[in-house]
Amino acid sequence: MVCSRVTRRWLHVLLWGVATIAAVAVAFSWFAPSREYLYAPNRASPVGDKVKVEGERSGGGKGGAIYYVDVSVRPATWLESVLPFLRPDGSTLVPRDTVVPHGSSFEERRAEGLRAMALSEQTAAAVALKQAGYDVVVTPLGALVEGVATDAPAAKVLHAGDVILEVGTTRTLTPNALRRSLDDVHPGDEVVLQIKRDRVMKTVTVRTIDSPREPGHAVIGIRCTQAARIKLPLKVDIDLGAVGGPSAGLPFALDILQELGTNVDHGKRVVATGEIGLDGSISPIGGVKQKTYGARRAGADVFLVPAGDNAAEARRYAGNLRIIPVKSFQQALSALATAEAN
Repeated sequence: MVCSRVTRRWLHVLLWGVATIAAVAVAFSWFAPSREYLYAPNRASPVGDKVKVEGERSGGGKGGAIYYVDVSVRPATWLESVLPFLRPDGSTLVPRDTVVPHGSSFEERRAEGLRAMALSEQTAAAVALKQAGYDVVVTPLGALVEGVATDAPAAKVLHAGDVILEVGTTRTLTPNALRRSLDDVHPGDEVVLQIKRDRVMKTVTVRTIDSPREPGHAVIGIRCTQAARIKLPLKVDIDLGAVGGPSAGLPFALDILQELGTNVDHGKRVVATGEIGLDGSISPIGGVKQKTYGARRAGADVFLVPAGDNAAEARRYAGNLRIIPVKSFQQALSALATAEAN
C-alpha cells in the first residue's frame, strides 16, 4: 500500500515535470525567432499631425484627411514560421535574405530606411511647394544608390548612400543620365565609376549585368534615386519617428499642398503610398499587400498606389476599397478631384 502511494507520487512528479518541459518548449517555440521574417500590416494613420508647414492653413474638405501607411517588419517565431494561422491577418512570411541580404545587418537596413525617409521628406516638400507656385531651387548632384542587388558584381564595390557622378567620362548627375550612359555598354562589360562616399571621391570599376527587365541591356544592378541640393522657400518639418523607407513620399506631398490651402482630399479619407521623384513621378514600393490591409482597416475611401504591378497587387486584397493607380503627383491630384464626384 505504501509502495503504491510512493509510486503514484513519483508518477505525478514525472508527469508534472514532462508537462513543465513541454510548456517551456512551446513557450520557447512561440517566442524564439526563426530564420524568416514577417511583413505585418499597420493601420493607416493621418499625416496631418506629422507635417508642419510654415504659414499652413486648412485646405481639406470636411471629414477628409490624407493618410500614410507603413508595414511592420520583424523576425517570425518558430511557431509562426510553421503554423500560418498564428501569423497576423494580412501578413507575409519572407526569407531572411529578403529583409537582410547576405553581408548586411538589420541595423544597417534600418539606417538605409531612415536615410530614404529623410530624402523622401525633402523631395515631397520640393514637389508640393513647386505645385503651389513657390520658387524651389533644385541642384542635381548625382545618382544616389539606394540599394545594390546582392548577386550583382556591384555588391562588392558599391554601397547604399554612394552618389555616382560619372560613368567613364560621362557626367551622370541624374538617374536618367546614368541609364543613358549605359546604352552603348554590353552586359558583362566593365565600367569605371566616379563616386562620392561619405564626402570622399573614389574611382571604382564595376562589371555590368544583363537587365532582368530588358534583356540585352546592360545595368549595374542598383536601385537609385536623385541626389540633389534642395532650397525651399518655406520651412517644412516632417516627423514619422522610427518609420523608414521612401514610400510615404506621395502622402507627404499631398498633405503639404493641403496644408498650404489646396483642397486635396475633397472630403475623402485618402490613403496614399508611393516613392516620389523630384519630377513628380511616382515609383513602385514594397509591402503593397500589407498596406492595402492597413488602408482598409483605417476605413479609407480611396487608396492611391503606384500604377502597374503595385496597383494590380493592391486590387487583389482591396475588397470594396477603391484603388487609384497613379504615375505622377499631378495625376494623383487630378484623380482625387475627379473622385469627388464619384
